[in-house]
Amino acid sequence: MIKFALKCADGHSFDSWFQNGEAYTRLSAAGHVACAICGNATVEKAIMAPRVSPKTNSEVARPLSAPASPAEQAMRELRKHIEDNSENVGRNFTKEVRDMHYGDSPQRSVHGEAKLEDAKSLIEEGIPVAPLPWGRDKAN
Repeated sequence: MIKFALKCADGHSFDSWFQNGEAYTRLSAAGHVACAICGNATVEKAIMAPRVSPKTNSEVARPLSAPASPAEQAMRELRKHIEDNSENVGRNFTKEVRDMHYGDSPQRSVHGEAKLEDAKSLIEEGIPVAPLPWGRDKAN
C-alpha cells in the first residue's frame, strides 16, 4: 500500500491510499479518483516528502478508518446524517423526485443516482435537487 498526497483542480489537498503507483495511474486514467472534499475528478499527485519510519515504536499511526482532517470528519457526519434521514431510491431517483414534485408520490427525503442530463432536466422543471459530494462506493 502507498499513500499519495493529492490535489484537485480546485486546489483542495487530500491523501488517499492505493495498492501501488500503477494502481493510482490506472484508477486516475479511468476517472475513478476524485477529490475527497468537492468531488472534482481532475486530480493529480502533489509534491510529497518521503515518510521515514521512526527508530522507536513510540509513534502510533492513525488507523485508516479515522478521519484525516476536520473536513473529512465533517463530510462523514454529513453523509451519515443524509443516509440516516432519507430513503435511498437508487437509480429510480429521477422518477421518484419527479413523482413527488407533481403529487403522484408522497413527499419524503430521498437520495439516489441520476445521470447528469436527467439532473439538469429536473432543475429545468423547477424540481430542487443537488449533487452529493461523494460517490456510490462507501469506501470513498
